[in-house]
Amino acid sequence: MTLSRRKTLALLGGGFILAAGTATGLRVSRKPGTALEPWQQAGGYEDSRMNALSYAILAPNPHNRQPWLVDLATSDQITLLVDTNRMLPHTDPFNRQITIGLGCFLEVLRMAASHQGQRAEITTFPDGYDDAALDQRPVAVIKMIADPTIIPDPLFDHVLDRRTEKEPYDLTRRVAQSSLDILIQAGRSTTLSGSVDPADIAAMRAICEEALVIEIETPRTYKESVDLFRIGAKEVNANPDGIDFTGPLFEAMGATGLFSRTSALDSSTASFKAGMEAVLDNTRTAMGFVWQVTPTNTRLDQLAAGADWVRLHLAATGAGVAVQPLSQALQEYPEMTRLYDDVHKKLAPTGGTVQMLARLGYTAPVPPSPRWPIDAKIVNA
Repeated sequence: MTLSRRKTLALLGGGFILAAGTATGLRVSRKPGTALEPWQQAGGYEDSRMNALSYAILAPNPHNRQPWLVDLATSDQITLLVDTNRMLPHTDPFNRQITIGLGCFLEVLRMAASHQGQRAEITTFPDGYDDAALDQRPVAVIKMIADPTIIPDPLFDHVLDRRTEKEPYDLTRRVAQSSLDILIQAGRSTTLSGSVDPADIAAMRAICEEALVIEIETPRTYKESVDLFRIGAKEVNANPDGIDFTGPLFEAMGATGLFSRTSALDSSTASFKAGMEAVLDNTRTAMGFVWQVTPTNTRLDQLAAGADWVRLHLAATGAGVAVQPLSQALQEYPEMTRLYDDVHKKLAPTGGTVQMLARLGYTAPVPPSPRWPIDAKIVNA
């Protein structure tokens, strides 16, 4: 039995932490007894740091790069670093999106600690930072402090259920303003906004569609995603990060050569064209949009954006609303400059940086027929 994506966190100095919530699913395929013991510890470690981390690694992050490194050498302390080998240099040249993912990680860790009666005292970038690129300096130092007065964060209840829904949404179901309000009220330190107005939806669908086309038709940015395709269980287990394609359909297509990283890059094929339409189908079924603005664009802003973003997504999970980031128009590379400027004029007219943009809706009642798998999994997880 091998572990699937986003299930373990390797520790600096040796050892690993298993993601919370995995034990139940693994019991059906492993024999009972001692073989199950490591999985039964998930979410229930004696070390409260490991317990909190087993939830934090379920946080959303771009392309599921899982860029976190953790050092537990100092008692009652967690040092979070970033793996600079897991950056996205073409679509995220300044590591802004990676930093947002690290902010998501820290917020889920904080929530998990609150449910253990502990306060996670987080000091971010204790040795400073560079806005141009992340480096080997710590992202954060977290001290776990027992606090009987702490109030458990209610959004934590949805951590194990949160998913990024990457299928077409139900065009017959509108997102109510009251549901949108629940999402945007979940933030604490950034400005969350959104719209379910049909005119705004149409305008944002068009912008997001054009941005997706630009990313896919720009060879280096598209190849960055394709290089992270994990086709079939064997590849996923060997590299449990990136963009996974598993299940009987993808196993068969991978085994027969119908789907490979090479074929995915060939824009002359019918499968590529069908894949492009599949991506755009998702954008075209947006039934609302939500976005996030910070006053500036420092690393501290980006970490705050991540914290509020995962809070929004957890609130959406609780409200039954599906969310999928569509942040291509926010990416800082030359081919996207015009759309980047257009989005900022529309969504941040008084200034600031739009950090995240996502579509909202409800999953369709009947799953769509299998399609060539260039689905919108190419966007942030």
